Amino acid sequence: MKSDRSKLVAPVFDHGANSDPIDDYLPENGNRGYRVSRYELDLEYKVESNRLAGRAKITAVTTATVAKFAFDLGPALRVSKVSVNGSRSVKFAHQRGKLTITPAKPIASGAALVVSIQYSGTPEPIKGFWGEVGWEELTEGAIVASQPNGAASWFPCDDHPVSKASYGITITTDSPYYAVANGTLMRKQTRASRTTWVYEQPEPMATYLATIQIGHYSQHITSRGPVEIKAVLPQRLRRNFDYDFGRQTEMMSTFSRLYGPYPFAAYTVVVTDDDLEIPIEAQGLSIFGANHCSGTRNFERLVAHELAHQWFGNSLTLGKWKDIWLHEGFACYSEWVWCEHADGAPAAAKARRVHQMQRGLPRDLVLADPGPDKMFDDRVYKRGALTLHALRTTIGDDKFFELIREWTSKYRYSTVSTVDFTDLASRFGCPRDFWEPWLGSTILPPLP
Repeated sequence: MKSDRSKLVAPVFDHGANSDPIDDYLPENGNRGYRVSRYELDLEYKVESNRLAGRAKITAVTTATVAKFAFDLGPALRVSKVSVNGSRSVKFAHQRGKLTITPAKPIASGAALVVSIQYSGTPEPIKGFWGEVGWEELTEGAIVASQPNGAASWFPCDDHPVSKASYGITITTDSPYYAVANGTLMRKQTRASRTTWVYEQPEPMATYLATIQIGHYSQHITSRGPVEIKAVLPQRLRRNFDYDFGRQTEMMSTFSRLYGPYPFAAYTVVVTDDDLEIPIEAQGLSIFGANHCSGTRNFERLVAHELAHQWFGNSLTLGKWKDIWLHEGFACYSEWVWCEHADGAPAAAKARRVHQMQRGLPRDLVLADPGPDKMFDDRVYKRGALTLHALRTTIGDDKFFELIREWTSKYRYSTVSTVDFTDLASRFGCPRDFWEPWLGSTILPPLP
């Protein structure tokens, strides 16, 4: 009598057979069947022609038996070679922003998955609901601003923030240009007219926080400790930078005391030679436009905002985009906290003014689930900050900042949710009925 082997074989995962989105806000992003632990990117970029050639080595572990699997990759890039665990006996197809790979035979659950992908093209931003995000040309150079789904514009990836991994990024470009990527610069080598920069980012990083910045820049160390702070910018902006960003060391000290230790090895601020509408955060870096370096210190609140994202957004990263207030509310409130400590302007006074302005705005946003069309609405930022100030008023300063330090320590380098935060806050005296009016209602509650 033959045995029924079907009862003994684990189900086979087939990318495409399961269409349930990982995140309703980005239903086409993210992939199932594996968990990435590391990206190794070896890139060559020609500035004049905006031409990118890359080899991505992606190390992962399968979470199911996989017959095929996929990575997110923008349509402007063309894949030439793929290997899986050293074998070129694979089929691959690149359609509608997905690179689907079919190995010669299914790969068992829990197995190592090492995928090598060679690709090239003229990188373009990903066009979507929030405009264009990802790799963009500057007047001379390039900028990467990937939030929320632009990472696939320059490398194949599992493009969702819950998929955090370590990175090795090697970028070769024309020698007059300075190239910046996440992490520590391990080495730099110039041969003829090309320079290769090798960076290592060991702490887990979400794909949208990975970045490359290329321009006619020079580097300056603005603080050597306790956290090294660097500036990478055009020389013409140096004098303005020294004034506009002159209190960063004090800012770093203040946030480290209130929020817990800075989570990365160093902090770099890049200022582009072009104007930018808004600054951009990346892991271990922030990117500002020349217009933010005006010599007037008019944008210092944004300097504080972007620095705060290193704790709230980069070390602690949302697992679902509906929880974006955990990034932007905390960063916005950090603007008020900085003013309070630097200039003696009470956060309570700022909260009252902002609350008064918010009361006159439409009542169509729920902070804990604003919807994809409103996830970058300014009300998410401001109402998030007001929620934190109301919490601080309710439980008191000592417990509030003790809670924040526990929050950044317990979930360091992890993904987080609103429920994680509200559960933790209950241990610090926050009543359970505090949250619904602030997080679950379209009506703005009164300040305590």
